[in-house]
Amino acid sequence: MRVERTDLDGVLLFLPTPSRDARGLFTRTFDATAARAAGLDPDAFVQDSQSRSRKGTIRGLHGRSGRGEAKLVRCARGAVHDVLVDARPSSPTFGKHIAIRLDDERFAQLYVPPGLLHGFQALTEPADVCYRIDREHDPSEDIAVRYDDPDLGIAWPLPVSVISERDSAAGSWAALRHALPR
Repeated sequence: MRVERTDLDGVLLFLPTPSRDARGLFTRTFDATAARAAGLDPDAFVQDSQSRSRKGTIRGLHGRSGRGEAKLVRCARGAVHDVLVDARPSSPTFGKHIAIRLDDERFAQLYVPPGLLHGFQALTEPADVCYRIDREHDPSEDIAVRYDDPDLGIAWPLPVSVISERDSAAGSWAALRHALPR
């Protein structure tokens, strides 16, 4: 498993090498040794979750206040346009965002450190996204920014087909930036 750094501070991309033959394929979806070598504690992850989304659906941009949460994100079925926004005021990449295609061909897995906002758009019908998270969910720490916030200028590849009421009502990047502890 190869590990690549991204343009956002601390965000890593884990790239397995799927074996393909006449039967189909086999790939490793998690490797504790590779995680350790990249500076992560594989034992820190305490929860696995999965979402299924229809093509065009946007989920996010979500994060956690307080000490945040770290997660490993991968697309187990289909493809998504995955977006991360650095919401860590002390980070050299604060306010910047990246987009990475996650799909069931490359099986890349994205490490999202605490303090980032995460969202994605389903590019296929359906798209299953799996999350390995380092702490239990506490709804009182949920934070969100609207997916179409003009200050972020995120280019989503498809028209939005579905978005939750919660995500539609999310606040602005400017308001979150102002509320973040310095």
